[in-house]
Amino acid sequence: MSRSARLLQLLDQLRRARQPQTGPALAQQLGVSLRTLYRDIATLREQGAAIAGDPGVGYAMRPGFLLPPLMFTPDELEALLLGARWASQQADPELAQAAQSALDRVRSALPLDLRIEVDTSGLLVPPMHRADAAPEPWQTALRLAIRQQRKIQLHYSDEKGQLSERCVWPFAMAFFDHTRVVTAWCELRQDFRHFRADRVRSVTPLEERYPEPRASLIERWSKQMCYRIK
Repeated sequence: MSRSARLLQLLDQLRRARQPQTGPALAQQLGVSLRTLYRDIATLREQGAAIAGDPGVGYAMRPGFLLPPLMFTPDELEALLLGARWASQQADPELAQAAQSALDRVRSALPLDLRIEVDTSGLLVPPMHRADAAPEPWQTALRLAIRQQRKIQLHYSDEKGQLSERCVWPFAMAFFDHTRVVTAWCELRQDFRHFRADRVRSVTPLEERYPEPRASLIERWSKQMCYRIK
């Protein structure tokens, strides 16, 4: 976690707490030393955060202190809410939890009227019931390989059930209603290929980064497919 993200998380915890929080408890929640926690509180105070308390007593946000409100239009809020709810159904557990955490963070910084809009929104994403639509267990590994721009060894079964083993460079993943599709450069075929995630039998992450930047692969693929990325 970056220091800026840690400071924001510390602010969130203090704002949500109903009672003063001790230094050791806050340090444990953030996964940092007590010395680092005290330094972070001093930094936030220097930046204007109204944090009351001292070591051995506990810390609390003074009443009336608010982060600058995040201003969204109703349409923007509905788009964020719908996207987060959809991700919680379609994505792997880690990404689904991250979607909910991001939404909670946005919600906590909204003014009251917009917070009510989020809490009472009528835009719903029904839970999936089909077994074949459930997130694949290796979806997290695929996402990390894309993010880190690393090669993977892919064990794959095609539509005829024939198995193959490929070394590929994954650089994108498309989320459809009932399946996920990984887009990658295939070293075996020396071309772009698309792999349905539900036909993947196993994924072995490799330490080697692929030699071409992900942005370049996406650009070449989009031109070849005549697909415009918004």
